[in-house]
Amino acid sequence: MTTLRIIALFALAALAEIGGAWLVWQGIREQRGAIFVGLGVVALGLYGVIATFQPDPHFGRILAAYGGIFVAGSLAWGILVDRFRPDAWDWAGASLCLIGAGVMMLAPR
Repeated sequence: MTTLRIIALFALAALAEIGGAWLVWQGIREQRGAIFVGLGVVALGLYGVIATFQPDPHFGRILAAYGGIFVAGSLAWGILVDRFRPDAWDWAGASLCLIGAGVMMLAPR
């Protein structure tokens, strides 16, 4: 159950952070307006709240492990939303990041 909780919280945090950053990008860079920026800021704030529900009490470990999830999630967002096509190096890098996140969060302590 703990492993599923960790994964679900990381996935939700990634959706909030990546989605929020994308909304801010769209609002400013693509000139879609203040509503996009505002919604992005709210989503980014939710990302910070979601991270506090991780079972591990160490902020540094949570944020470091989340970095691997963020990398892979960003590629997935790019594929699904922006029609980005990762190359072999993108896939290799994301895989290494996910392995690192798993080692940090799931290692027996």
